[in-house]
Amino acid sequence: MASPRVRKIAERVHVIVAEMLERRIKDPRLGFVTVTGVRVTGDTQHATVFYTVLGEATDIEGTAIALHSATGVIRSEVGKQLGMRHTPSVEFVLDAVPENARHIDDLLARAQASDAEVARRAAGAAYAGESDPYRHPDEDQPGDLDVPR
Repeated sequence: MASPRVRKIAERVHVIVAEMLERRIKDPRLGFVTVTGVRVTGDTQHATVFYTVLGEATDIEGTAIALHSATGVIRSEVGKQLGMRHTPSVEFVLDAVPENARHIDDLLARAQASDAEVARRAAGAAYAGESDPYRHPDEDQPGDLDVPR
């Protein structure tokens, strides 16, 4: 668990980077990007910025190139606004959460379809033997011996 100081720095870096991408970085390759989270190491020397891009694969690639080229400007602004002795290095990583969520949704849809198919097949099915295959002690079973116990 990160210390409160590290969490506060991560939140501040998140805000600074998001504002810079919205207002100051004017690269035409930059797509509709959203900063989803920031992780800062315990020694505050490195910040990993997670982002998502709305659009096609070409938009994602263009945004990655634009973010890589703007890393120096963003890092210097982070250093100015944080006012720390050492400015953390900044790394941009495409967030895999939306893709993972999409994959999980696909798996759940397949499971639901499979369950519906099983229910459809079971609707007209009958038991192979009796509907209640268990013996009950209060009922006399044919072939039982009346042996006192």
